Amino acid sequence: MRKSTLFILLALLVVSAIALSACGGSATPTEAPAEEQPAAVEPTQAPAAEPTEAPAAEPTEAPQAEQSQEKVFQVGMVSDLGGIDDKSFNQTAWKGIQDAMKDMPVEGVFLESQQQTDYEKNINEFLAQKKDLIITVGFMLGDATRKAAEANPDARFAIVDYPSEAPNIRGLLFNVAEPSFLAGYLAAGMSETGVVCTYGGINIPPVVEFMAAFQNGVDYYNAKNGANVTLLGWDNEAQDGAFTGNFESTDDGRRFAENFFDEGCDVIFPVAGPVGLGSAAAAKDRGMMMIGVDTDQYISAPEFGSVLLTSVLKNMDKAVYDTIADLVNGNFQGGENYLGTLANGGVGLAPYHDFEDKVPDELKADIQALIQDIIDGKVSVK
Repeated sequence: MRKSTLFILLALLVVSAIALSACGGSATPTEAPAEEQPAAVEPTQAPAAEPTEAPAAEPTEAPQAEQSQEKVFQVGMVSDLGGIDDKSFNQTAWKGIQDAMKDMPVEGVFLESQQQTDYEKNINEFLAQKKDLIITVGFMLGDATRKAAEANPDARFAIVDYPSEAPNIRGLLFNVAEPSFLAGYLAAGMSETGVVCTYGGINIPPVVEFMAAFQNGVDYYNAKNGANVTLLGWDNEAQDGAFTGNFESTDDGRRFAENFFDEGCDVIFPVAGPVGLGSAAAAKDRGMMMIGVDTDQYISAPEFGSVLLTSVLKNMDKAVYDTIADLVNGNFQGGENYLGTLANGGVGLAPYHDFEDKVPDELKADIQALIQDIIDGKVSVK
């Protein structure tokens, strides 16, 4: 081998060694002694940036609750016998509470009385519930209402068909003699047989008041028109008449009506709550006429609309509604009586409905004139 060639090979080996040294040595590096390893450096956090706020939007406030929640008044009603859906007495009073619940902050409930011993029990139940107002419906609840009011002077009561007998009771009374007088006049004017009739459920003053005024209306018609229409079922002179002894049995209502129809009556006026529906069924079967009581029974019992000449209205719903309104508005007064009259709309006659074209115009005019004469005191109904 030539020297020059040898020299070149040696030069190449030197260059390769230098290159390997520059690249960090061999492919399998040796670790440095432990003591020579550099100490771990504590990590450092980047300096926190100053928080930046989003551009201020127009402030919006969350809706706030009312400072003081509206009081909801609790009203309890104790029914008389006959059921809450009697299509008459109890149902009309309950309607007043239902109407109040639609228009005012009121919650209303009822307890039905199935027998007279339920009166006190039901009233006590509402006292235990601390109702704001307890409404009792019917003359027969008078004693139980008075006793409860006297024993609980801070409780408030209203009672239908019974006067106030304590400073925390409001009596809801109705001059039903006024529309009953009109009904008697109308019945006499519509009768084709010259015989009309009435009967009651139980012989108590609020029932008798209807019947006695009905006779006075018949008598007034006879006197004014030279007629001689006879009334069956009540006698003002004897202060006695026909009573079923209950407010529940429609069978009794049918039986009483059929007996009267057999005696010639063609217009019947039952003052007996649901019992009268039995008479309506009999009137429908026999083609007779009937006058409803307490509420417009053409509406509450439309299945008998074809026989209902009119109804004597005792607008208990209005009286109950107004009493609850007084409670809500802070105007409730015990120790006083509300009196419904023709003048204030507390009582009245229902429309003639299906008989609108059957009642003679002259008789309609007489009724309208009588209404005003009664309001003006020109005609006495008693």
